[in-house]
Amino acid sequence: MTIAAVSDAGPLIHLAEIGSLELLSAFDTLLVPETVYKEVETGGVPDEFVDLSYELVEANGSQVGTDELDAGERAAIAVAEDRGSVLLTDDLAAREAASDADIEVRGSIGVIALGYGRGLLDRDEAAMRMRALQRATSLFVTEAVVERGIRILDEQ
Repeated sequence: MTIAAVSDAGPLIHLAEIGSLELLSAFDTLLVPETVYKEVETGGVPDEFVDLSYELVEANGSQVGTDELDAGERAAIAVAEDRGSVLLTDDLAAREAASDADIEVRGSIGVIALGYGRGLLDRDEAAMRMRALQRATSLFVTEAVVERGIRILDEQ
């Protein structure tokens, strides 16, 4: 199965914080809206980012969502909707807006689970990285969400 994804800044930042950007290679195509790249660039583009295979794309997110979404989230949702891609986001408001538009959504934990499913990580390494998202990044994620992610590993 071929999987294309478009990311907002959250997963790019959070996966970089735990040295796991390479897991984005689990997607056959990775799209990054220019607006999102500029957001990531503001905080400093992670060194691992240059090793990623991705396509910078233009997006007009002005028609998307609510005031709760930033420009990068709106752009990513617009691209996901336009191209029928999975949206990568850790933002609850972006998840809700994407779900309302029938767009499949994965967060950083879902990226790790896909990496495991595609053989990039063993189960213990995947579980460790999920726990690291909670303990060692700027992402707010509850223990319950992490444990649900680990259960997903066991179901694959």
